[in-house]
Amino acid sequence: MNLRLFQRRRQVVKFRGFHQIFSGTMSRGTQDLVFLLAIALLAICSQNSQAHVTLENGVKSKVYLSPKITQHPGSVSNKFYYDIEFPKGHIAIKSFNAEVVDEEGNPVSLQETYLHHWVAERYYQRKGIKSPKYNSNNGSHQSDFLVAGNAGVCNIESGLSQFFGLGSETRKTSTHIPDPYGIEVGNPLEVPAGYEEKWVLNVHAIDTRGVVDAIGCTECRCNLYNVTKDEYGQPLDPNYLGGLYCCYDETQCKLKNGVESVKRNLYMKYTVEWVDWSDSIIPVKIYIFDVTDTWQNTGIHDCSIEFDVEHSIANDYTSTRRSNASFPISGDVVYGVAHLHSGGIGSALYGEDGRVICSSRAIYGEGNEAGDEAGYIVGMTTCYPNPGSIKIAKDSSSTLDASVQIHQGSKVPIFFWGVAMFGLAIFAAVVVAYKRRRQSKDGYQFIAT
Repeated sequence: MNLRLFQRRRQVVKFRGFHQIFSGTMSRGTQDLVFLLAIALLAICSQNSQAHVTLENGVKSKVYLSPKITQHPGSVSNKFYYDIEFPKGHIAIKSFNAEVVDEEGNPVSLQETYLHHWVAERYYQRKGIKSPKYNSNNGSHQSDFLVAGNAGVCNIESGLSQFFGLGSETRKTSTHIPDPYGIEVGNPLEVPAGYEEKWVLNVHAIDTRGVVDAIGCTECRCNLYNVTKDEYGQPLDPNYLGGLYCCYDETQCKLKNGVESVKRNLYMKYTVEWVDWSDSIIPVKIYIFDVTDTWQNTGIHDCSIEFDVEHSIANDYTSTRRSNASFPISGDVVYGVAHLHSGGIGSALYGEDGRVICSSRAIYGEGNEAGDEAGYIVGMTTCYPNPGSIKIAKDSSSTLDASVQIHQGSKVPIFFWGVAMFGLAIFAAVVVAYKRRRQSKDGYQFIAT
């Protein structure tokens, strides 16, 4: 349903009820004022959620909207929206889908706004503490906000603690967790005393309208952003040609001459499906593996998220990156998917005996419509093993590889950086987050606000 039409219907119904209560007791001028106030308040409320909870075959579903994301040609928005709307209570999440839409509720093309990544992360907030706005410093103590992230395996300081998240591939990538499994959240026994469970949404979007090099902007090439320092003011290594440190919040990619800076408002529309918790549900744990994991060499799961892509020896414009990791638990794999950026071909996770645990390949668009943009990854294939067919033994090793294709025909030194992660639902699910954090002594991870 068109977002604007839905808002209008709600406004009419709500206003009628409001008007009938006060009819005959107010002047016309006051009634007009009430009408305007009702419309304004309902317009604000309708931006937060699009519909009431729907129920189908026992599965509940609701569509939400993020806070407003204002962009202009070449701009970057990479904000963290705390205390977002999310289903309440002790539940099992079945899926979490998202996409960028405009004020009309229409899908926005990757050719206009490139969705670098989005992630949804659970955290605990001390009761009575005001939620931070975006990722600004609101003066709160770090112990007021504790990350309640996934089960690993990356070092907690890597920032890969999200429960859900994807990138440009979000529209055509399944996130469904099959029955009888579910991602358990909202368990009151897991919430520390004096805290309450909340969710934060990070959306990294790059407006490529009117830029000199759209692909270069989405690859976050530092020269196109005229960036020599990171978002904390620290100088970048001269050999760092591009990556997350060059396309942080409120940076600007180079525009063509004469491009008019027209602002527009966008939203992240996210749809959550869930069921109320019961003993019949088997809880799954989310494990994220990163191709930059240093465990094989250092014994520590220190994941850098991004890496430089090098030419293959065969000079066939492809490159493969590999890493090793160990499984901290035993269990069955019920779902898996990879996250890659532009140029990515596919990724696979192998057991120590060489068997394929799960593989995931990039789906590229072929047209101009939202969800089928030529040259962009618009989806990733997923794996749903038959129940009990893929078993994981505790402390067993695995190998993750990711293949990417380098730009062909370049007459200048080729730059390309990659992101490759694999998420598993092991009785586990997927993707990316980028934020520096540290761990508290009691085992929880503080959120730096």
